[in-house]
Amino acid sequence: MKSLLNQELSLKRYLQWLLLPLVTIIAASSLFATPVFATGVDQIPNIAPGDRTWVVDQAEVISRLNEAKISSAFEDLAKQTGNEVRIVTVRRLDYGETPETFTKALFEKWFPTKEAQANQTILMIDTVTNGTAIISGEKVKSLLPDKIANSIASETIMAPLRDGNKYNQAFLDASDRMIAVLSGQPDPGPPHIVDNVQVEGTFKKAQETDKGNATVWVIGLLIAATIIPMATYYIYLVFQKS
Repeated sequence: MKSLLNQELSLKRYLQWLLLPLVTIIAASSLFATPVFATGVDQIPNIAPGDRTWVVDQAEVISRLNEAKISSAFEDLAKQTGNEVRIVTVRRLDYGETPETFTKALFEKWFPTKEAQANQTILMIDTVTNGTAIISGEKVKSLLPDKIANSIASETIMAPLRDGNKYNQAFLDASDRMIAVLSGQPDPGPPHIVDNVQVEGTFKKAQETDKGNATVWVIGLLIAATIIPMATYYIYLVFQKS
């Protein structure tokens, strides 16, 4: 009887030992996945009256140098004209949210009254889809009508993004155009697009290669976690019988 209990205890410990590599491998495989969290309006810091924050770069796609340059230009615009522009970047929107609904909700959160909204503009982008939106107050619309706002969102910003996700260039171009328009100057218009015919390369981008390697590693580890314990247990049974 005592021998049987010892064998059961030994088997339980052995099974625990078999499960340990599986748990470890599953935990390790999670390191290969980079979590991307969605952003809701309530996660964007509030702006108090008189706040001089011009760029909220939660997606971290604008360099510090260019963020300072854009902020300085928007500060001068506010002092000279009273018109205020803010840029907001996020990585991913909540499920069911669109750039337009998000920006409108943020606009109303930051500027809850018609009076507070009158001379305000928010330019927003989510970097997962590169979806953009511009919302502005009633006084601003006389200088920045929907036609120009849509052109800035779909042409001025998108041209550098199509050319290698050049976010810094995109926001510099957009801020220059909005400042010109909101200062009462003629609209400089969208950038001139030059079509360059290029043969698509057969080499994968670095991000694609990294993702592919990570997937292969995870699959390999999971297969190993299944096969190695089974093989080890089989060997254990063989030795037990012998």
